[in-house]
Amino acid sequence: GVRLGITYPEIYKMQIQAIFEVAAECIQQDINIFPEIMIPQVCTAEELITVKQWVDQLQNQVEKQYKVTLNYKFGSMIEAVRACMCAYDLAKTAEFFSFGTNDLTQATFSFSREDAENKFLPLYIDNKILQNNPFEVLDTQGVGKLMEMTLEWGKQTRPDIKVGICGEQGGHPESIHFCHQIGLDYV
Repeated sequence: GVRLGITYPEIYKMQIQAIFEVAAECIQQDINIFPEIMIPQVCTAEELITVKQWVDQLQNQVEKQYKVTLNYKFGSMIEAVRACMCAYDLAKTAEFFSFGTNDLTQATFSFSREDAENKFLPLYIDNKILQNNPFEVLDTQGVGKLMEMTLEWGKQTRPDIKVGICGEQGGHPESIHFCHQIGLDYV
């Protein structure tokens, strides 16, 4: 996640530069391109601010080198409970959020998907302790409430923030219905 990028900035800087250089080459060939740079596993606004500074520097360098104007969006994966609780602050820097529901589910339930699915989750479902596998069907009571709060708080800071979901649960009809109901922009 973002911790790797901050610990070894050369990794993220190389990836960001590559994205911008490909975008610049596409622009030079009259190909419309609008990349999105999404930072994973963010927990603090300072993490996003740090990476955004690199993005801004690299954008300027590539624009000068290729003599183009780059249009892109900068955002964050929302995979940690703390990120949900700090959405109002993250939205000051992020232009979009994408819920990483697999990791957010693990964080919310406080168990590893691998351990849960291979050990006790089938028993929980058989005994109606849980109605569904929360890694297949979005848990609207817990994870869903975090998503709703994040959406509301993010929009308070940035009314036009784009918010969506990526993760296995996004393919389940009940999950899709819930995401539509709370007003996500994409699944």
